[in-house]
Amino acid sequence: MGSQIRRRPTELQRGLFIEAITIVWMVLEGVVAIGVGIATGSGAAFAFGIDSLIELGSAGVLIWRLRAEAMETPASYLETVERKAGRLVGGALFALAGYVVLQSAVALVLRVEPTPSLVGIGLALASLVGMPVLARVKKNVAEAIGSAALKGDAACSLTCAYMAATLLVGLALNWLLGWWWADPVAALGIVYFLIREGREAWNGDPCCCND
Repeated sequence: MGSQIRRRPTELQRGLFIEAITIVWMVLEGVVAIGVGIATGSGAAFAFGIDSLIELGSAGVLIWRLRAEAMETPASYLETVERKAGRLVGGALFALAGYVVLQSAVALVLRVEPTPSLVGIGLALASLVGMPVLARVKKNVAEAIGSAALKGDAACSLTCAYMAATLLVGLALNWLLGWWWADPVAALGIVYFLIREGREAWNGDPCCCND
């Protein structure tokens, strides 16, 4: 217990550092992905960019929460901050789930085929490699400080990797087999995960970090 208390300031600094990296990454990712989506007419790439903007907001919320504790905020106020941060992150995950359902439904109804783009493929590959690393660090810090809000933010980062994977799989299956519907169907598989993690963040359950 004593060692955990001594490590807490270090974990908070770790959390702030990784959230700062997330903000820089999400700004770049969002601008590029939305630009690719508009230029190529790719709904999957545009959805990827929207996900980046939601993650950007989530990272900002977590910096607010972590700074509050790093500045030795009174425990009662810190609990309020953690609860509000969890609600904001949970709401962001619910919004992302709704957007994925809407985007996938539109793609299936209108038969929107993903368009190949070297820039989009490169961006998806970078996210597929980098986002799980960010998610793992956030999850470790969340476990160390008992923050459901940060654990929910880790889910946002992992979702970004899943969306990158669906973007790549959709492009590959459409190119190789002509399965234009593969991308939106694969994206729908993320929705359960988003809703589950959103509920945990919203309810402030810091113990669900063992998944």
